[in-house]
Amino acid sequence: MKNGVSILGIFVADTAYLAARMPVVGETIRGSGFAVGPGGKGSNQAVAAARAGAAVSFISKIGRDTFGDLAQKTYRDASVTPVLTVMETEPTGAAFIYVNESNGDNAIIVYPGAAGTIGVEDVEAARATIEQSAIFVTQLEQPVAAAQHALEIARNAGVVTVFNPAPAEPFPDALYGLSDYIIPNETEAAALVGFGIETLDDARCAGDALLKRGAGAAVITLGGRGVLLHTSAQSHHLPVFSVGPVIDTTGAGDAFVGGFSAALSAGRDPLEAVRFGCATAGISVTRRGTAPAMPSVAEIEAVLAGTR
Repeated sequence: MKNGVSILGIFVADTAYLAARMPVVGETIRGSGFAVGPGGKGSNQAVAAARAGAAVSFISKIGRDTFGDLAQKTYRDASVTPVLTVMETEPTGAAFIYVNESNGDNAIIVYPGAAGTIGVEDVEAARATIEQSAIFVTQLEQPVAAAQHALEIARNAGVVTVFNPAPAEPFPDALYGLSDYIIPNETEAAALVGFGIETLDDARCAGDALLKRGAGAAVITLGGRGVLLHTSAQSHHLPVFSVGPVIDTTGAGDAFVGGFSAALSAGRDPLEAVRFGCATAGISVTRRGTAPAMPSVAEIEAVLAGTR
């Protein structure tokens, strides 16, 4: 009996800097805040899915260091089952995050560290974890060969596959055909299809292009404009859930992917799962940080019910 969500990705320690703007090269400016916390797209998605009610396993590599200890604590606190290789020779990854103090916009530099060495053999070692899950999720922060092999294992085992092509960088066309759901944001979608996503019609055209390449469904996140669920049979635009002032958009996409995947694993249909993901992301942007911002399933259900 397949159950829960398995996720392949990286953990990094987020070092977040709050300031009025990014400095230019050679310039030093004063910041207004600083924090260190857990991050990495796959890790954030694992925490989000677990907080949203799913049984989650997270597959990755970390170093034997302080940031690695933070990873382990993060998974204990969120009830994520870690499937981790701990390396003696490589550090745990880290990320620089600039957050605009006025509107919450962000810019990020990621160094994957130990997780940058994830290879096909590491994925093969986690085969049973992937095959036993109902939903499998991956991104592009770890090497693409590992992502492709994991998607192949999931597809061959009849596991529903979710591919978040982030960060935006080239990958083999075979990954489209291995993806039941491909979830880019508007910037990533534009990079994939070669034209800007300025309107909803642009997003639908991008969705058509992604389906033509082999994806089962395109779920394009559009920031403040909501989310487009686009398949060969339906195209639905869902607005964002506004549940309070936007404080920090860092990790909002990961919150959506985690919530969406948790909802699919619970048996919700794709449209319901998108709404669930939108509510998850809508709550997360009202809080500072990444993993600490991920809402509980009770909070998400309250937003969906209109009681929050």
